[in-house]
Amino acid sequence: MNIGLFGYGKMGRMIEQIALERGHTIVAKVDVNTTDVNYNGMDVAIDFSTPDSAFHNITSCFEHGVPIISGTTGWLSDYDKAVSFCNEKNGAFIYASNFSLGVNVFFELNSYLAKIMSGLNQYGVTMEEIHHTQKLDAPSGTAITLAEDIIENTDYVAWNSEKENERTIPITSKREGTVPGTHTISYESKVDDIEIKHTAHNREGFALGAVIAAEWIKGKSGVFSMKDVLNLR
Repeated sequence: MNIGLFGYGKMGRMIEQIALERGHTIVAKVDVNTTDVNYNGMDVAIDFSTPDSAFHNITSCFEHGVPIISGTTGWLSDYDKAVSFCNEKNGAFIYASNFSLGVNVFFELNSYLAKIMSGLNQYGVTMEEIHHTQKLDAPSGTAITLAEDIIENTDYVAWNSEKENERTIPITSKREGTVPGTHTISYESKVDDIEIKHTAHNREGFALGAVIAAEWIKGKSGVFSMKDVLNLR
């Protein structure tokens, strides 16, 4: 499979390494200084770029009939426009705040636990996420997804960096060293605590999931998620 990489930082290089190990070919490496992109011969594109360039990268792939998956966060105010344009162009698109296979299992566990806890008002929920010091957005896209899944399955109405009221999920964001990503969700009461946690040991899991998603989406059209890739629906 011929893959175009949009964004060639640490994640882009890790994706390249794993893609090559799985027998694929990298036909384009698009970064901030790239002025001309050759879409010919791209079977699929993988976008781990920047919030400022993600929407352009994604819609350009739709224009050229190239399926694209994106793990870039911070651009989601334009997500609905991207979905609409994808459908208009009969394109193929997956966005995920986190492509790690383990994290996507964690998403499912979080949703299931939230449903169980929804009727137990004696517990209050809090969240903590820890990432490396070079991560610019806070809270992380993964933490936001986790919070939104809790809101969908309970009577919590919002998340925030502070506990505004009883129906707000407080998210604590920490930036430490080279931590790839740790997310902890705690339900606390006067008598006990319940906690689930995902700890990434390196970026390889994120990159592997992105390549697997790219392999899955080739030849398809529509807007999908990692639930489709992992058959979790």
